[in-house]
Amino acid sequence: MSEAIKIRWFYILSACFIALNTIFIYYEQYWLYLTPVVLAIIGLAFLSIDKLFLLSVIVTPLSIELKEVDIGAALSLPAEPLMIGTMVMFLFKALAEGTFDKNVLKHPVSFAIYAYLFWIFISSLTSEMPIVSFKFLASKLWFIIPFYFLGTQVFKKYQNIQWYLWLYILPLGGVIIYTVSRHAAWGFEQQPSHWVMTPFYYDHTIYAAAIAMYIPFLVGYTFVNLHGLFIKILIAAITGLFSVGLLLSYSRASWLSVMGALALFMVLFFRIRWYFIAMLFVGALIFYFSFETEILMRLEKNKQDSSGKLAEHVQSMSNISTDASNKERLLRWSCALRMFKERPVTGWGPGTYAFVYAPFQRSYEMTIISTNFGDVGNAHSEYLGPLSEQGLPGLFTFLFVIGMTYYTASRIVFHQQANRKIKQTAIMLLLGLCTYWIHGFLNNFLDTDKLSVPYWGFTAALVALEIQVKKSSEKTAS
Repeated sequence: MSEAIKIRWFYILSACFIALNTIFIYYEQYWLYLTPVVLAIIGLAFLSIDKLFLLSVIVTPLSIELKEVDIGAALSLPAEPLMIGTMVMFLFKALAEGTFDKNVLKHPVSFAIYAYLFWIFISSLTSEMPIVSFKFLASKLWFIIPFYFLGTQVFKKYQNIQWYLWLYILPLGGVIIYTVSRHAAWGFEQQPSHWVMTPFYYDHTIYAAAIAMYIPFLVGYTFVNLHGLFIKILIAAITGLFSVGLLLSYSRASWLSVMGALALFMVLFFRIRWYFIAMLFVGALIFYFSFETEILMRLEKNKQDSSGKLAEHVQSMSNISTDASNKERLLRWSCALRMFKERPVTGWGPGTYAFVYAPFQRSYEMTIISTNFGDVGNAHSEYLGPLSEQGLPGLFTFLFVIGMTYYTASRIVFHQQANRKIKQTAIMLLLGLCTYWIHGFLNNFLDTDKLSVPYWGFTAALVALEIQVKKSSEKTAS
């Protein structure tokens, strides 16, 4: 095609687009404006899917969730449409080209994920609400396939791990500035901290959980990076911003999760043996059951409710007698256990907890924030949620994923031939995941893009690093 014909077609198509857009504007339909953006994204998917992957990371902290409560559907815009498109393009390219790394397909973490997804599918077939459950399964696929399976391929280049981390951190930093600015107008009081991060994060707990996952990386990167003084100061400032955001979130679960990650760091740093930790755990259980009555009486004497004063807010963590948030969480856990007892194998169906837990409430357990309709949230546990919705196999498969991820990270950290940079990155990623594993005892957010993007991405990065270390040691041996 000659240059003159190309120019002619350009003007013809532009004129058609302008005319068509004018008609749409006349009828107050503005979505046609998105056509150039959509075409650019499609072109990016064909030319460089790793760039589309990173674009999905950038928009996630800034996306806004739209919910359809009748069927439990929720869509985060524009992140989830991008993830769906990335998943479709990745599967198409992987099947057409057949170049996907077989080491990933055979990796222990991948096998754990296969089992995890398989049981979600099985329990969806027997679900009380199949539409809700299969939507839940679909969302798991567009989180896991792009950010774990595609992620392992993108992270073959070590530099892409750095890009992936910073491309979530920087927009999240913008959200923290927005949140703290709004919070300041309310005098940094405790109650407004629950909603000042909207519309980007719908709740202070999910906002704080996302911040907590990146705290280990930022703290570690402040000390181990090889950049100049200016960059170190800049990273330290970002770390300070995230610390302020975490503190002002008033999320006790996130505070606790960061302390837990610090404890794990001490275990790794001093190379404390697993059997010593197991002995401490068993000792703690024996102590609890030996003095169970005295412990519960002590906890019931704590009348400190959630407060705007940090010391009092920390003290309220153990208040199980008057604090509405703590009592409501105990109610949700009790409902989850009752649901599990009734359907111990396949559960009530993935994603159905919020729709079916109401009959399992007991009046003497309900709080001022409880509802007779049982329509205000999930099980508040990443472990009891699957137990109630997918039965005992659902919990085991999720724990299997965690176990294999920790095993993979430990193989990197304690591998003699792994270089220092890779070990440091693996520790930071593991500690980030640790914050979520601990947070998971008190909340569950892996059904959202805000936490799934870092969670499965961190997991993929650890797998990619472990495969890289393994290949390097094999080359050295040969």
